[in-house]
Amino acid sequence: MTLAPFHLAFPVNDLAEARAFYGGLLGCAEGRSDGGWIDFNFFGHQIVAYRAPHATGKADTSGVDGDAVPIRHFGLVLPMPDWEALRDRLVKAGTKFLIAPDVRFVGSIGEQSSLFFLDPSGNALEFKAFKDPSKLFAKA
Repeated sequence: MTLAPFHLAFPVNDLAEARAFYGGLLGCAEGRSDGGWIDFNFFGHQIVAYRAPHATGKADTSGVDGDAVPIRHFGLVLPMPDWEALRDRLVKAGTKFLIAPDVRFVGSIGEQSSLFFLDPSGNALEFKAFKDPSKLFAKA
C-alpha cells in the first residue's frame, strides 16, 4: 500500500513567522501561497498555514505516560535516524520543548521516542519514532 500524503490546514498569527519556522527551522519547502496562506511540503505532506490570529492558541492537555500532552497537535512518525537528526537540529536551535525529547512506553509494544514543541502561533507539534516501526498500530 502506498501512503497517500495528508493535507492539513491550520491557523497562524503571522505568515512571515510561519515561513521562518516551517521553511527555516523545519526545512519545509514552500509551495503555493497567497496573501492569506502558505503551502508547505511537510516531509511529503501538504500543510497550509492560514493567517487567522483569532483562531490560534494552546490546546488543552491530556495525561499520556506521565506527560501533559496537548490534545490538539500534529506531526509525523519518522524513521529513528531522521527523528534523531531533527531532535539534534531543534536542540541546537534552542527550541523550547513542551515535552523534551524522551522515550515513552519503555519496554512495551509501543515504545517510541517523542518530542513536543510549539510553533510561533501556539500550534503544538509532535515528532516521534518507534523502536520497532512495524508496531505503529499494534495492540498490546
